[in-house]
Amino acid sequence: MVHGGPYSEDLEPLAEEFRATHRVATYQQRGLAPSTTQGPLVVDQHRADLVSVLEALGWSHPVVLGHSWGGHLVLNLLAHHAERVGAAVLVEALGAVGDGGYAEFATELQRRTPPADWERAEATEDTLESFRLVWPSYFPSRDGAPEVGARRVDRELLEVGMQSVFDQIGDLEARLAGSAVPTVVVAGDASPVPLSAATDTAQLVGAEVVVVPGAGHYPWLDVPGGCLRPAVDAATERRRAPGPEE
Repeated sequence: MVHGGPYSEDLEPLAEEFRATHRVATYQQRGLAPSTTQGPLVVDQHRADLVSVLEALGWSHPVVLGHSWGGHLVLNLLAHHAERVGAAVLVEALGAVGDGGYAEFATELQRRTPPADWERAEATEDTLESFRLVWPSYFPSRDGAPEVGARRVDRELLEVGMQSVFDQIGDLEARLAGSAVPTVVVAGDASPVPLSAATDTAQLVGAEVVVVPGAGHYPWLDVPGGCLRPAVDAATERRRAPGPEE
């Protein structure tokens, strides 16, 4: 499981749901401890790190699940190292067509956030405070959003990473066309991320789309208790075995 944003602990509740039935691995991406905090904090390096994690695990053709930015990173893995992946599950992922849905996402996030909170989030140099102000808008209801909790957010990690995404997204779309890796794309029907980010990417790679009713950007928090299991099961059933050249 490949986390989104800067913080691996967001995936822990989802990982726990699957540990009784699957071998599950997560890791903290480069930029925040306990991973290395050294750069470069760009897509190519993050992809190389993910390949290193897969090599260290020694798992043959696993199902690789990525959330948000982590889903985009998994798309990069499919584009450059498809031979290492049995199947993929992309949950609320930044897409691979156009700008990946980012502009619509940013507009919707602002629309959901009270103007005073948005202005404070834009003005403050405290990255964590900015994140706290916007965090509830990722959920179907701001009033029903969970506590943001203790977390670490690094502005450079986010800004450099996103610029790197936009620098290479055109090449990514070209590389992914007609991907042979079985893929399931998951979207929440109450997410600020536009559904087109999921459907356009799914069309590009020939993926199945699963829409989770009542879910925002973190489906397993909005609809706990197995809302992603059908997607993971579908990917597992379709998982590729290694070919003779692999």
